[in-house]
Amino acid sequence: MSDRKRLTLKDIARELGISVSTASRALNSYPGISGETIKMVKEFAEKHNYVPNAMAVNFRKNKTMTIGMVVPELVHYFFSSVISGAIKEAKKHNYSILVSQTDELVKNEILACRTMLSSSVDGLLISISNETNSVDHLLEFIEEGRPVVQFDKVSDLLASPKVIVDDFQGAYEAVEHLVQQGYQKIAHINGLSHVKNSAERLRGYKKALADHGISAEPAWVVHCKEISEQEGFDFAKQLWSLPNPPDAIFCITDLVGMGAMKFFKQEKIHVPSQIGLVGFSNWDMSNFASPSLSSVDQHAFQIGAKAVGLLIASIKSNEVGKDEVYEIKTSLVFRESSDKRQELF
Repeated sequence: MSDRKRLTLKDIARELGISVSTASRALNSYPGISGETIKMVKEFAEKHNYVPNAMAVNFRKNKTMTIGMVVPELVHYFFSSVISGAIKEAKKHNYSILVSQTDELVKNEILACRTMLSSSVDGLLISISNETNSVDHLLEFIEEGRPVVQFDKVSDLLASPKVIVDDFQGAYEAVEHLVQQGYQKIAHINGLSHVKNSAERLRGYKKALADHGISAEPAWVVHCKEISEQEGFDFAKQLWSLPNPPDAIFCITDLVGMGAMKFFKQEKIHVPSQIGLVGFSNWDMSNFASPSLSSVDQHAFQIGAKAVGLLIASIKSNEVGKDEVYEIKTSLVFRESSDKRQELF
């Protein structure tokens, strides 16, 4: 056969008269596949350039020492911190990380994952996009014996290790803090309702209010589509214009919180004496804002390090599809924007 066209698993299976799954398992030296079959498949794949020549040495070891990582955004403070934690942990094990972003579009996520797969990464780290409702493109990794670890935004449709933060408890503590500061009419600028971490933060918000005997008006809960600073500004304006406006807002992220703060500063509405604000993520900019923004710290660096550790352990053990959840606890960072004792303007 011609060597000009890059070989696929289907090509190998067809040429050798075996199934695609057998070809995949032979390439990954799975237990239960005979040594003769493994030798035949690997020799055929190498002969016909199944992987790039630059990976030939590592191919004989069935490892490229490379991990794929797919995130919604690269410039997002949370994800940049996750990536930093992942890279530092990967270096300890002599692994490199290839990173791609999806811009929250599932079509980009599928393309990124398949590019990673064709690049023969040993495993995949992924935080799924807001649009993702199918995991077929992730199952392609599992079918080839390459483990997947999900983090932050995850899908229960895929059996894999998952590293998440306790979004419910983080939101609960943020709202409870506002109540303890004396705020009684607390709104929530949430994300998309079908996204798991948004749903958990909304659940924490509602539970904290209920536990403190506070009722929330339906109009006080609004939903971002893009989780942007502009949405924070626009929703703060909308909430403040209500006949019964809130006296505090818990925001889905710090970026949304900064947008809300921008509106209140523009309108000369005092933060925190007239309106309290708490964000989520604990971005660096939150500490340097004026007033500084109270926030829930997700410990993003720790999430990245934990996800890489789990993935490398799965690679070394040849174990895929292990369904377990590792939850990172959040912590509230109390700053000026929710300190009702302050008169900041």
